[in-house]
Amino acid sequence: MRCLVTGGAGFIGSNLVDKLVEDGHEVIIFDNLSSGNSENLNKEAKFFLIDISNPNSFQSKNMEAVMSGVDVVFHLAAFPRVEPSIQEPLHSHNINVNGTLNMLEACRKYGVKRFVFTSSSAVYGDAEKIPTNEFEETNPMSPYALNKLIGEQYCKLYSLLYNLETVCLRYSNAYGEGQPTSGAYCNVMGIFEQQKEKGEPMTIVGDGEQKRDFVYVGDIVKANIQVGFDECYLRGAVLNVGSGKSYSVNQIAEWIGGETKNIPSRLEPKETLLDSYQLMDSFDWQPTMELEKWVKNRQKKKESNT
Repeated sequence: MRCLVTGGAGFIGSNLVDKLVEDGHEVIIFDNLSSGNSENLNKEAKFFLIDISNPNSFQSKNMEAVMSGVDVVFHLAAFPRVEPSIQEPLHSHNINVNGTLNMLEACRKYGVKRFVFTSSSAVYGDAEKIPTNEFEETNPMSPYALNKLIGEQYCKLYSLLYNLETVCLRYSNAYGEGQPTSGAYCNVMGIFEQQKEKGEPMTIVGDGEQKRDFVYVGDIVKANIQVGFDECYLRGAVLNVGSGKSYSVNQIAEWIGGETKNIPSRLEPKETLLDSYQLMDSFDWQPTMELEKWVKNRQKKKESNT
């Protein structure tokens, strides 16, 4: 297959690219390196420094040559965090909504067969039903979450109007090898590790009893590949990608170990936990990694290296 991965220099995107290359596929990467790292780029993939939020990026004859013959686009490029999107809503919208629309239009223009869209469990907001399946009401609580929901709706529309096969994967919180350890895109584990290494207390928001579903990056990669290459016809399908378990911030702090301090709470869901039955039933997918095991093994390795 000929595959295109947007955000292929990022955490999840680079893991996906590596697996696609390993499996023998031809891989193209679009990334503007605003949050991705050039060190993550697989040397066997063809890399293009492109800002997908700029529609002019898709007008050249070179783009026709690049995208013609692409079988699947895996669209992971995003401004991917809740808090930064609240601080910069226009920037978030431009990348997450306009960038997605530009990619969908390029797929239509150049005859791409399938578009796999990276969405988020954030679209559910503070869900009333836990675990949450795909039929529950959406309630975005941030520009990022709303951006993702709009992206899903554009996918469905492009399937309806232009016969482009689309599927939307709502990830829970991703973790694993290559996860950011600094900056705005760092998850709670990375933040705690940074603070511990600096000799600072780990900052727990509110009482720390808020729970999150964390899914291993290798399992996310497998989900993308399963839906990307399946022979079934997909018209805007929405599928959850979660681990099936949720853990509190206090538990994660305990596993990492060290001094903690509580800081003021903020607007966020009390718990996220996804029901991924549809993905498991229709695409032979299963989560394979336990968060506690991964975190504790990571801490042991860090301690043995010091």
